[in-house]
Order: sequence, then C-alpha cells, then structure tokens
Amino acid sequence: MKKINILSALFVGLCLLLGCKEDLNTSKTTNASSNGYPSLILTKSSLDQIKKGLGNTPLYDASFAKVRSQVDAALELGIDVPVPKDLAGGYTHTQHKFNYDIAHKAGMLYQITSEDAYLDYVRDMLLAYAEMYPTLDRHPEERSYARGKIFWQCLNDANWLVYMSQAYDCIRTVISEKDRETLDTKLFKPFAEFLSKETPQFFNRIHNHSTWGNVAVGLAGLVLEDDQLLQIALYGLPSDGLTADMADNDGGLIKQEGQKAGFYANLDEPFSPDGYYTEGPYYQRYAMYPFLIFAQALETKKPELKIFEYNDGVLIKAVNALLNLTDENGAFYPLNDGQKGMSYRTPSLVSAIDIAYYFGSKDPQLLSIASLQEAVQLDITGFTVAQAIKNGEMKDFRKESIILSDGANGDQGGLAIIHANHVNGNITALMKNAAHGLSHGHFDKLSYSLYKDNKEVLQDYGLVRYVNVSQKNGGGYLRENTTWAKQTIAHNTVVQDGISHYQGSFKQSSKHHPEITSVSIGDTPLQFVAAVDDTAYPDTALQRALLLVNIGEDSAPFLLDIFKIKAKGTHQYDLPIYYHGQIMQADDGLSLNNSLSPLGSKNGYQHIWKEGVAKPGTSSSQFTWFDQKQFYTRTALLDTEDVLIYGRLGANDPDYNLRRDPVVIHRKKTTGNALFASVIEPHGRYNYATEKASDAFSALDDIKRINAPLGYLALKLLLKDGGIQIVIISDNAFAKATADRSPSSKRVIGKENINKETNQKHSVELEGKIYNWTGDFTLQTNN
Repeated sequence: MKKINILSALFVGLCLLLGCKEDLNTSKTTNASSNGYPSLILTKSSLDQIKKGLGNTPLYDASFAKVRSQVDAALELGIDVPVPKDLAGGYTHTQHKFNYDIAHKAGMLYQITSEDAYLDYVRDMLLAYAEMYPTLDRHPEERSYARGKIFWQCLNDANWLVYMSQAYDCIRTVISEKDRETLDTKLFKPFAEFLSKETPQFFNRIHNHSTWGNVAVGLAGLVLEDDQLLQIALYGLPSDGLTADMADNDGGLIKQEGQKAGFYANLDEPFSPDGYYTEGPYYQRYAMYPFLIFAQALETKKPELKIFEYNDGVLIKAVNALLNLTDENGAFYPLNDGQKGMSYRTPSLVSAIDIAYYFGSKDPQLLSIASLQEAVQLDITGFTVAQAIKNGEMKDFRKESIILSDGANGDQGGLAIIHANHVNGNITALMKNAAHGLSHGHFDKLSYSLYKDNKEVLQDYGLVRYVNVSQKNGGGYLRENTTWAKQTIAHNTVVQDGISHYQGSFKQSSKHHPEITSVSIGDTPLQFVAAVDDTAYPDTALQRALLLVNIGEDSAPFLLDIFKIKAKGTHQYDLPIYYHGQIMQADDGLSLNNSLSPLGSKNGYQHIWKEGVAKPGTSSSQFTWFDQKQFYTRTALLDTEDVLIYGRLGANDPDYNLRRDPVVIHRKKTTGNALFASVIEPHGRYNYATEKASDAFSALDDIKRINAPLGYLALKLLLKDGGIQIVIISDNAFAKATADRSPSSKRVIGKENINKETNQKHSVELEGKIYNWTGDFTLQTNN
C-alpha cells in the first residue's frame, strides 16, 4: 500500500461565500488554461463565465461548496493507493472508487480556484498510480468474464479511466514535462490499451459495459491527443478474435454475427428512436454518464461530429425517456435487473439533466428536476442550469401517458406507461412489451406493475443483488437473480406448465419480442394498451390488454386486466400478483397449511412457500388487502375449477437473499383457450389517529362474462350501487401489424398522444341490447 500525506493549503474563500466578485486566481501556479487545456469538459471560455458568476448563482454555489468540502476533507487524509485485492464493497475497491471521484472533483476545483493544493493532489495521486500500474497483473478475484487490474472487473477500471481522464485534462499542461511523460506513457496509454486491445471481449460488444470502455478509451485519447485511441473508441477494434458463441457471466452474448462495435454502435443498437435503452432504466441511467460526458467532450474538441444531433438527437431523447420511467418518488421502475430505490437523484442523472438542458432545447421542465436534485455539475452545463433556475425559468416536469418503443428501429415492442390523475389519487400502470434487454433482461413478456401515488401496488421484483454490500457475494449478483428474479413466475404475467418463457433461454428470448397491437392513451376516461406474444411457448399465443378506467370524481381510477391465451392441448396456467401489505379479506374456501413446502422444484417455483389454497368453486372471487393507509381489491373472473394459491418468497433461500414478499397465484387447468380477467381497485383509507376506516370494501360487487358474437369479448362489471359497466373488446385489438395497422413513426415523448387502434365501426347485441362504437375497445354504462 502506498500512502502519501499532503499538507493542504487552506483557502478561506470568504469572498466566495459572501458573494463578492474579486479574482480567485491567487495561486502562483501557471495559468491552468494555457496551451488549450483544459479541453474536455471545462474550457477557458466557460471558466471565465463560471468565475464571473460565483457567489451569485445559488444552486451552483451550493454544489461548489459541497464539492470543496469533500475534497478538502480528502486532502487532510492524504493519498491512499492500495494494491488491489477486494471485490465490490471491500476496502481496496471502495478506496479506488473514492480516489477517482475525489481526483475528478479536485481537478475541477483547481481550474476554478487555481489553488496549488488541488493541483498537487491530482498530480501526486496519478503519479502513485503510474508507479503501481505497471506492476499489476489482472485482479486476483476471478469472477468476471473481463477481469480488470485495479478492480475485479474491467467495467470498474473503465469507470476509473473516465473520471481520471477528466482530472488529468485539468492539470496536464501545468505539471512538469517529466511528470507528463510519465503519466502519458506509464499510466494512461497502457490503461487504455488494456481496456481495449488486451480485453476485446469487454470492449467490442453492445452493452453498458462496453459503453464505459469505449468512453474511457475515447476520453484518454482526447486528453493524450491520440487519434488511434479515439478511432477505436468510436468504431471499435477492427479485429478482435471473438467468436459468436462467447458469453458473459450473466449468460449474455458477447458477439453476434455482423455485430459492429464502438461508441457509435452502442448509440445505434441499444437505443430506440424514442430514447428507450433496451437494458432498462436502471442500466440506462448508469450508461447515461459515459454517453453524455463523452458527447460533451466530443462537442468541445470535435464539433464537426455534431454528436448531439446523431440519430435524431437520441441522447437528449434518452434523458426525457428516463425521466418518464420514474415513479412519483423519482425512483426508476425496476424493470429487468433494476435495483429499487435508484432515482434521478443519482449523480449520473445530475450530469444528464445539466448536459441535456445545455445541449438540447433548453427545456424548462428539466430545471424542475435539477432543482429537486439539489446539485449541478461544476462545469458550464451545471452553471447554465443554475442560472436559469435563479432567473425563474423553471417549469414542472409533466408526465403524460406514453409509449416508448424498443429496438434500434423502434420495431421490437416497447413499454406502455399509462397515467390517470384523480382527486382521490393518481394511478400508473406500466406494461412491459419490450425485447429481452440483453444480458440484464428477464423472461417476462406482457408483464405489468401498478402504482398508486408514490407507492407500489403490484410490484416487479427487480434484481437480487445488494450493490457494493460485501456480505452479499462481494456486492455482486446473487444466485437467486438467476433462479428467481429472471424467471417468469417472479413477474405479473402468465406462466404455462410451470415453465418460464422461452424455457429460460436467453438466446431464444433475444430473437423475439411482443408486438403492441392497439393503443389509445391520453386525457380520456378510458385508456388502454393491447399486446401479443406468440413465441414464448410453442403453439401458444399470449394476448393481454390493460384498461385504465377513470369514470368520475367519486372513486379512484381502476385497472381492468384481460389476459387471453390461445393454445393447443391441455395446459396449466399461473397468473401471479405480487402485492404489498396485509390481507383483509381472502377468497372463499381458503385452506391454510400448517407446514410449508415449496410450490415447485425449478423455474422460480422452488423459492415460493405454499401457505394455502382457495377453491372458491364460483364464477368470481374477491381478495382485499391493506397497505400504507390504503385498501385494494382484486375482483377476478373464475372458472369453477380455478384455484388461488397463497404464497410467500423465501423457500430454498438459506442465506436470506430474497425479500419475504407475498403473492397470490391464480391457477387454471384447461384444454385449448383460457381467459384471465380481473379488476384492481384502490379504495378507501384508514386513519391511524382516529382509528377509522372509510370505504374499506370494494365498490365492485361482481364481474361476469357475457355471451358475445364471434370476434368479441364482453364483460359486465356490477357495482354495489346498482351501476353496470359493459366492456367490449374486438379481436382486432390483438391483430398484428399490417400495412394499415403499422405503428406511427412519429413519437414526441410527453407531447403527443398515441392512438394506434383501428377506426372500424362495431355494432354488437348483448343480452338484447345493441352497443355501437368505433375502435377496438369500448366501455359503456348500462343502467
């Protein structure tokens, strides 16, 4: 372990804190912006603007003060560059992360203040790494398909180089020629070549890992003015020796036939035209920092590339897409391998908001997110955002119902996010009809999750991992991520014969995607989306429609879920719902088990304790639960042989890696076609202070299927107040795209409603009454 103590020259900075505008360049150090440096994120002209506004731009000043406090505390501790040995969460791993974070910040502080202490800190830390780096073999922990040197995986080494390249850019021309030669030749150039030429399986693929690798090498190339490094960063290694069957630790393919590589390829392939990133929002927010910080550096040094205009401005669209993929707490929806609680307050989204605002259209809605983040970058993008907020230009960010397409051409399904705003609370349904999502994807076609205000109602489990918690597999993925979280039964979608979609084969799932077949969303009482998938199981078509109904001010909106299965032969179908809270009223005929046993032996079933079974033997059932002052009821259509299995996670989990979440599984055994239809209804409140419950019972009395002509499905919702709602669905809702049913190529996120239903007129007689409508769905009152 190498440790260097630094005596920090304390700078009082009272003039900054008091708002005076005297020159901060009090150091004797040579002008830090000579010879065109810094040249990536900070520049001489932008620094001039920032210095003039210091002390008079509140959000920027607060961010500056916080960073300064962090760095000054680190200067007091001195420099610690330990020999690598630990996994994520361990001492050496954490220390090296701390080093690149503080060095990056210290470099910026040096440019803004010209204080020698910050320059010395960055230079001496980099020299310590330059002394150690040539002595390192690959990391001693052998878990990764692409082991790093400083960290257990190259991904983290790339993180280090992304941040340290920016730090080096801030000091490169003001250190001695000898030190510069040392850092260029013994650290940055070999580091970049290690990540690229020596580790092509990490560098030459389409993945968030390789994005970090491409950007790390690209930033190093820009700092060193090495065109060769920049070229391979942008376009990948021309020859890599990789075979098409290579896989990473998650079973994800590293290379496919004809696959391109490099930064441009990682812009082309994972992003849809709407800015959705196929791995899901958790990994999209992680990848946005390298994508955008490199784009900013390219805009500075290579403006002729017009990188922010590339693919119709997909990088700016991606930031808007990410913001639409957050709940009312600002947390990202936990699709695929997504950790719950990750939100737009993460530092990578601070930079994303600032860069998107500055290089985009100066959207004032982004300013409201920056205000909630309570931080900005210390460069011109953050400064500009802070100035705009100070000048009162901020507007609230509005989330509207949207469709986010998946796939490079927007033709691989997508996500439907449907909002219904109401005086009794806001409802959001998120339906996942997207492609698999690379190696971080899950086997859950046509799944959905439901939110009420700022709470999960029906959840997506997310990943099984405790990031950077060393007690849990060194902070890495746990085995239950594969045996549980990726499996279909872990999601709110249908499982056939206890087997996950595509039999849990990543290779097969990656070849297919659902198709969104009918959509009508916007400020209307009835919003709906329908999608189909006929590839998850042999000779089986899965069809699902979600209808979000907002019929008036007297009750909160409710969700109608219709899942149709067309299949050959006899099958068992399971539809789980993952709720939170306490059961208030269970289904008729519930029998609890005195001893627990797993529900199955594989495909995720081995992790579900079977607590009880209900066999109502009726045409419908109601199940009510209570969570965080709110009541919820599921009213479901039943066949007489249906059973409802009450379960809880935790079986075959000796290390307590899984949350002990409850589930109810609606099971059918049938020949040929099957139908699940249910209403999820939030209702009532409980006041703990007065100990009073209001509207604790569902407003819905029953759900029935009505005989309808061929080509239609009709349901009757019977309300307790005597009201009747009739829902009719045409089979056209599930018809795949043809020339006259293709999705619109024009999507403006949050600005324009999308209507993809047909204009066909219908006239149907049900129980002696004629119903007329235009489109694929209708909901009509029948009193």
